[in-house]
Amino acid sequence: MKTIREIITANQNEILRGNLLPQRAAEMMTELSAVIGNLNDEITKRDMEYNKVLLEWYDKESTANRAKIRANITPEYEAMRMARNTKDLAISLIQSLKYFLRASEEERQTSRFQ
Repeated sequence: MKTIREIITANQNEILRGNLLPQRAAEMMTELSAVIGNLNDEITKRDMEYNKVLLEWYDKESTANRAKIRANITPEYEAMRMARNTKDLAISLIQSLKYFLRASEEERQTSRFQ
């Protein structure tokens, strides 16, 4: 079973290779859209873990900015950022596929009338 990140990376690599057919692009867009819900769940989980760490640092440090700096160098912060970055990548790939499908349809329509 592939991880969400592996699914997104595989789709990204396929897009980068080029020669994408519209049917495959639509399948990829559906697959990427489906993992967005999982990513939202992961982000929620990682946000909560990070917020607990941040709260601990607020209790230990004399200033809020120092606590935030310390919390931002923890594995929990890294995991939170990774989850958010993965979602951003998925959304960007979906937008690229939408553009590709729109352009393919316009090209098909244009060639049909010539």
